Amino acid sequence: MAAYLIRRLWQMIPTLLGVVLLVFFLFKYFGGDPAEILGGLNASPEQIDAIREQLGLNKPVWEQLWIFIQQIVTFDWGRSWATNESVASLFTTRMPATLTVMVPILVLEVLLAIPFAMAVAYVRGSLTDRTVMIVTTVAVSISLLVYVIVFQYVFAFRLGWFPVQGWTDSFWTNLTTYAPLPIIVVVAVALAPYTRLYRTFFLDEIGHDYVRTARAKGMTEKTILLKHVLRNAMIPILTNIAVALPGVFTGAFLIEVFFSIPGLGREILLAVNRSDYPVIQAFAIYIAFLTMVINLVTDLLYKLVDPRVVLK
Repeated sequence: MAAYLIRRLWQMIPTLLGVVLLVFFLFKYFGGDPAEILGGLNASPEQIDAIREQLGLNKPVWEQLWIFIQQIVTFDWGRSWATNESVASLFTTRMPATLTVMVPILVLEVLLAIPFAMAVAYVRGSLTDRTVMIVTTVAVSISLLVYVIVFQYVFAFRLGWFPVQGWTDSFWTNLTTYAPLPIIVVVAVALAPYTRLYRTFFLDEIGHDYVRTARAKGMTEKTILLKHVLRNAMIPILTNIAVALPGVFTGAFLIEVFFSIPGLGREILLAVNRSDYPVIQAFAIYIAFLTMVINLVTDLLYKLVDPRVVLK
């Protein structure tokens, strides 16, 4: 286990370096001239040259790359071009709002989708199974925007249970007052595809020989599902959760915009609209590193869920 962990950590270094080079050269040669973007349409050539001098864009490419690598290592990403706020401070101040919404969403999605999918797999082939599949197919076909409009109209305007927008400095107020409605919307959107996907995982396991052997020994269908099928289906489920997990730390862009949540997702969207390169570059490196770490943790969890898994 220790040797595998060290090897994986060592392999992350060239992967992250490749991401750094890709991000740097993409923004260097394909992202437009930052000096012209900051100067605006009415900037004179002298003003653009002054901005380029201030940003260090007149330095050799290798020197600019070295400065970029130093920023990554020291976590000093400079300042946002749009707000002049420290990029590191921007990430740390927006992250709590994102986590307040996204962590409950992930937990509810997993806790609801797994038992729902298992229940549908238990009654596979029945009228209930077909009905659930039809309903989930229709639900998947509906746009997120429709969910947002309908839920805001019903729960906010008609019933008055939740406010449509708002955010405070109090974590508990945000969690109990402003976060429930966006959480309900995202969970409602994600529950249908997750139920269909996890049902497929369970049905795939039910077709294996060990299930037929368990039935031959006299085990009930519920016992087989809970004791054997669930554990073996956890590996693809963990893989699916690992794919969704980076979104917990980056936020749901549209949801944060629709509900005016001052999270990281909305900030990244604003940075893209403003061509705020320092924020976008920091986010690209951040999400790449986060994804690699999550993949490593997921591989270790495979061994915990199924001891037969061999880490090489």
